[in-house]
Formats: sequence, C-alpha cells, structure tokens
Amino acid sequence: MQKQPTIRDVAQAAGVSVAVVSRVLNPGSGPVAAATRSRVNDVMKTLGYHPRTAARELKFGPPTTLGLLLADVSNPFFARLADQVVQEAHARGIQVLLMTTQEDDQLESERLATLIERRVSGIIATPTGNNLAIWKQLQDLGTEVVFVDRSIPSLPEVDVVSIDNFESARSATALLAAHGHRRIGIISGPAASTTGRDRIAGYRQALETAGLEQDELLIRHAAFRGPAGGDAASALLNIEEPPTALVVANTAQVTEVLRRLSHAGIDIPGTLSVIVFDDSPWTELMTPALTIVRQPIDLLARHSVQLALSNTQGKRSGKPNVIRVAAELVERSSVARLQFSK
Repeated sequence: MQKQPTIRDVAQAAGVSVAVVSRVLNPGSGPVAAATRSRVNDVMKTLGYHPRTAARELKFGPPTTLGLLLADVSNPFFARLADQVVQEAHARGIQVLLMTTQEDDQLESERLATLIERRVSGIIATPTGNNLAIWKQLQDLGTEVVFVDRSIPSLPEVDVVSIDNFESARSATALLAAHGHRRIGIISGPAASTTGRDRIAGYRQALETAGLEQDELLIRHAAFRGPAGGDAASALLNIEEPPTALVVANTAQVTEVLRRLSHAGIDIPGTLSVIVFDDSPWTELMTPALTIVRQPIDLLARHSVQLALSNTQGKRSGKPNVIRVAAELVERSSVARLQFSK
C-alpha cells in the first residue's frame, strides 16, 4: 500500500513550515495569508493528505461530530432514520452532519470527500454499493464507518446494522402461503443491493418450505428512486397467470405500487392480497388497513450511533460487528384467505 503523506510532506511541497500547515488545519489557531492557505489546501488535495482521526482526537479530545450519509431523505424510512440518529447523537452531546446521495455513485463520492475534509469522527452510511476505493481510504485514514440498512459484501471489515431482511421477507411470504395463496409475487430492491438479495432469498425459502413453485415471472426488482415500482406492479398484473398476493419489499416504492394498483382497479384484498415493508402512519388509515413489515428504526439508529462512538473512543472489539434486529409482521386487513386455487 502506498505510504500516506504526512504533514511534513505537505509543508515541504507547499514551501511552508509545519506550523503553517497546522494553522491551516486548525482555523483560529494563528494567522495565515489567504494565498498561503489556498496553496496549502491545494497541496493537501493533490497529495491526498488528511489528518488521522485518532491523532486529532488525542490532541483535541473526544469525538464531537458524526457524518450521516443517507440514500434519499424523501424516502420516509430514511427521513425517520435521520431523525432518530440525530436524537441518539444529541443525547450523547454529538452533532450530526447529514448528507444524501440520491442513490448516485458520483454524489456519494463527492459527499464522502466533503466528510473527509470536515474531519468527522465517524460516518454512518447507507452505501450505494460502489466507491470501494474511497471507503477503503476512509479506513486507512482511521475514520470509523458503520453501514446501516445495507452493506457492501466486499468490505466485510465494516460494522453493519440492519433488520433481518431474509427473515422479514420469509415470514411475510409464509403468511400469504398459509392463507392459501399459490401465486405470490414480490417487488424488491435492486438485485445488486444486499437488501434486495436477502429479501428475495427469504421469499424463495418460504416458497420452498410451503412446497410452492418458484416462478421467476413473479419476482421483480425495482430501483429505489423513480416510478420503477409502479412499472413492476403493472408487469405482474399483465402476466398470463398473475399473482393473487404480493409482497412489496421495497419501502421506497410502496406508494408507487399502490398508486398503480389503484389505477388498475385492483381490489385489495379481494383480487390481490398485499403486504408492504413500510410503517408510515397512513398504512393503518387506508381502507383496508395494510398488513406491514415494521422496521425498528429506533433500534437501527441506536445501534449505529453506539457502534460509531464506541469505535472512535477506542472500544472496538477487533472483529467487525454485524447487528441484525428483528422486524415485526403486523397483520391488518389487506390479506385475505384464498377460497380457490387459480
């Protein structure tokens, strides 16, 4: 691995003393001419120099700021997660710097560069699944990272907090099978995401246990943003033998799916029984009230903050922590017992 540049390398390349570089790194610690500050910053960027978290904390004390990098706060799940993380951090005297990626690799790269420049003590993130070099650079710099909701399999050393996606989808599918449904569809997240893969795996396990045929036409992946969920619902309705039950295992696409079902005149649960991964208050106010998979967002936030802070405070156990919390299947009125086989 290439040797990380030091503060002395920066000073030499910029033609200044180490003391001047230190003043640039710590605003308010002493005067620096604007032109000099700009030159030093340019050199640090060129060399890829960032002060190590551990060294900074030895000098300036315990962590005070966490970065929170979420996929999309227009998604109610992530909006509530952000709110809970801020509450958990505030209770510990920690500030949170919130940024979003809109599920875009380039935006994620830019946001991570900003968080590095801000020298946050740790980062809680829902990764897009790419930018491996930057995530590894964060580890090399000593910045603690906790993945929440999803992970990157090629970075097994990063702590992860999520629901048990496999079991959540398995139990939802098993409930539909227990109500006599034999044609059960599922709309999940992108196949490249760990949540999408794990929920499909749980769905398949439930079908196998119930002795049901696995029809690939009943499995649809949808992007987390845009109208893809509605398109997936339409595709399921238009196959030769459409499903009698549906698991919407992509929280971001629940409203798109329900809107498309409504436009198609689908009677829930008369024509189609539905279970959704969403705990928004409106799901209980609908007619019929929706059966849901309730994700414990408060626990996801609490564990994420605890891991990020325990790591920055030198309490890391050595092995990566993988915490999977149980979701709750809440039965309401959107699932009906099938009276005949199709």
